[in-house]
Amino acid sequence: MEIRPATEQDLQAVHRLECQSFPAPWRIEFFESELHQNGRFSLVAVEGAQMVGYVFSMWIFDEMHVNKIAVDPASRRHGIAAALMDRCFTFAREHRVTSMSLEVRESNAGAQSFYRKLGFQKTYIRQRYYPDGEAAVVMSREV
Repeated sequence: MEIRPATEQDLQAVHRLECQSFPAPWRIEFFESELHQNGRFSLVAVEGAQMVGYVFSMWIFDEMHVNKIAVDPASRRHGIAAALMDRCFTFAREHRVTSMSLEVRESNAGAQSFYRKLGFQKTYIRQRYYPDGEAAVVMSREV
C-alpha cells in the first residue's frame, strides 16, 4: 500500500469512496477546494490502481482537525485508517501541532472505539451536527 498526497486526479475515486462511506457525503467540489487551501494536509492510500482510503485534515497554529477519513468497505480492519492517522500524527509533530480533534457520529460506536485506541477522548457532544439531525461526538487528543 502506498500513502501519498491527494491530487486532483484522485478526486473522482475519493468522491466514490465518500459516497460509499457517509450518509451525507461531501460534494466533490469540497474535496477539490481542500486541495487548494493553505493549512491542509490530505492523503490517499492506494493499493495497485485502487484507492482504498483517504484523510483530509487542516491545521492552524498548534491545532489540527481531521475533516474526513474513510476506507473502502472491502479493505476495512486492515490497518489503513491507522496508517493514515499515523501519517497525520507525524505531520502534526513535524509542524509543532499540539492537539488534534475530529467529529464522529454519536451512533458510530466502532469509529469511536477506533479513535479511543489512537488516544482520542470524548470532549463533548455537538447536538444536531449532521444534516439528518444526528449529534456528533467531538473527540480530541494531545499530539
